[in-house]
Amino acid sequence: MSFFTRVLLVSSLAAVLYSCKSANADVQKEAPTEVPIVTITLTDTVVQQAYVATIQAIQNTEIRSRAHGFLDKILVDEGKPVRKGQALFQLSTSELQIQVAKSRANLALAKAEAMSARLEKERVSVLVNKQVVTKTELDLAQAKVLAADAKVQEAETALQDAELKLSFATIRAPFDGLINRIPLKVGSLIDAGTLLTTISDLQSVFTYFKVSESDYLRFKSADPEDKPHLDSLGLVLSDGNRYPFVGRVETQDGEIDPSAGAISFRARFANPSGLLKHGATGKIMLSTHVSDAMLIPHRAVFEVQDRYFVYVVDKDNMIRQRSIEIESRLDQSYWVRTGLQPGERIVLEGVQNLREGKQIKPKVVAMPLAALPNK
Repeated sequence: MSFFTRVLLVSSLAAVLYSCKSANADVQKEAPTEVPIVTITLTDTVVQQAYVATIQAIQNTEIRSRAHGFLDKILVDEGKPVRKGQALFQLSTSELQIQVAKSRANLALAKAEAMSARLEKERVSVLVNKQVVTKTELDLAQAKVLAADAKVQEAETALQDAELKLSFATIRAPFDGLINRIPLKVGSLIDAGTLLTTISDLQSVFTYFKVSESDYLRFKSADPEDKPHLDSLGLVLSDGNRYPFVGRVETQDGEIDPSAGAISFRARFANPSGLLKHGATGKIMLSTHVSDAMLIPHRAVFEVQDRYFVYVVDKDNMIRQRSIEIESRLDQSYWVRTGLQPGERIVLEGVQNLREGKQIKPKVVAMPLAALPNK
């Protein structure tokens, strides 16, 4: 075999080997990727929806001075419990006590003048009976009695006013509660209306939350067994922990807020330990029984221009992008309104690495339990 023949043979063999290798590479490259998928099913379940809530004491009242004077004593400390009627602050009373003493003296003087007028009336009455003076003198004496009695009433009213102002110098708790911050110190000059502190009754609390108009209408039109459980609300605190007591809705607004497209609800929660404070925040968990709910995990859904999509797997294991409408977003799943049918298969995860029309090797898995609320 000549040299050129051997070179030609080696070249042909190399070309054949390269072709086979390229073909194998193409086959490996086009091999379908194994992707986990789930089958859509319907289930009767209890769905919990979260609504942002603000927490307020059932009573949170400003304590303001009703008198003018210097702050003489602070009889409580911030954050301490107080009882109804307990003294909280004491203003200086020297000027007020002088006014009370002056009013008492004026009342005594008015009573003395009234007594003198009555004695004068009796004397004139005797003289009229003896025809010493005319009846006109008796009428004049009677008028003086009436004037003196009026002065007595005026003096009594002035004394009551002075004593009332003196009582204002001692500021008392209007109900049982907790004292909040005290901004002023002893010696501060107080005017009538000055804010001294606030007091909160936290034996139970109100939580206010807003429900969208669409949710509200859905609640109202639902069958009785599918209506939300308004007498057993859950509350998740800002640290993510579940509050141990359930609450109940007491009332709702009579109109929908047009700026927010929502209606406000008020619920009450017991607060025996005082854990909940006025001004705190949390999330109301509203439980609703749903018949034939279609729930899919968050990771099976992707968004494009504010629209929600999933990849549906057809009978040839090709994936097709499908638009869906969401009824509500839950903690671990989406509650689907339209776009999918029971029995259809969708890609569970890895949707960001897939493209329309790609053939996959499906790996059927069970619907994750985290996507389904507890029944």
